[in-house]
Amino acid sequence: MRIVSWNVNGLRACVKKGFLDVLERSKADVVGIQEVRAFEDQLPDPVRSPDGWCTHFVAGERPGYSGVGLFSRTAPDRVEDSLGEPRFDVEGRYQLARFGKVVVVNAYFPKGSGKDRDNSRVPYKLDFYRAVFDRVERLRRRYRVFVIGDWNTAHTEIDLARPKGNLKSSGFLPEERAEMDRWMEAGWIDTFRKRHPDAPGHYTWWRQWGGAREKNVGWRIDYVVASPGAMRRVRDAFIWPHEMGSDHCPVGVDIED
Repeated sequence: MRIVSWNVNGLRACVKKGFLDVLERSKADVVGIQEVRAFEDQLPDPVRSPDGWCTHFVAGERPGYSGVGLFSRTAPDRVEDSLGEPRFDVEGRYQLARFGKVVVVNAYFPKGSGKDRDNSRVPYKLDFYRAVFDRVERLRRRYRVFVIGDWNTAHTEIDLARPKGNLKSSGFLPEERAEMDRWMEAGWIDTFRKRHPDAPGHYTWWRQWGGAREKNVGWRIDYVVASPGAMRRVRDAFIWPHEMGSDHCPVGVDIED
């Protein structure tokens, strides 16, 4: 079983850049996407219901903003799209799908920078992290849980090209990194770092100017995080920087079925 996550930075734009080709090439069983930035009825039919895939989309109330989507080869046993808090649910950042004993939570964690780049959204961001944590902590007792998506935080210095220059930037603030520490201390596992503990230069997002992607000046902010029971089934964890179409690239895991 292969699970893939990709922030598509606008699904309609990504479709024009080959999204459906990447979807098929992925050989994935489950693909979670973030930053859909469209209501479901604004998506073309081949994206809403591609051949051989079941789909489920969650949109925010604000047009052209946020949103997540799930593509799966088999229909989930259960899907939910609410954390039970209106301030989170209105932004369309969360969906959960259960496939037998496997649960995939697809989340688009907020940026903390705020519209004025004053880090004003950091409290909201951290509250969202905690709300997702509380939900999945209960689930891991019964299921193998994977939390996939754009976490919008580089956890350690190895996860971004220029850590010293970003110490005051949202995405690498001490309180954001400490929240990820809290997850790991509770037993959650960063699957890619577990499989590639000392490998530098592996990033999932690059700025869209200054040749950042060509120079590989990036951040690793997209993750597949596993519960301990889920991690025992992980055979490989990967990043696909060669797949274009967004300022992020896909990440994923292969697990024993």
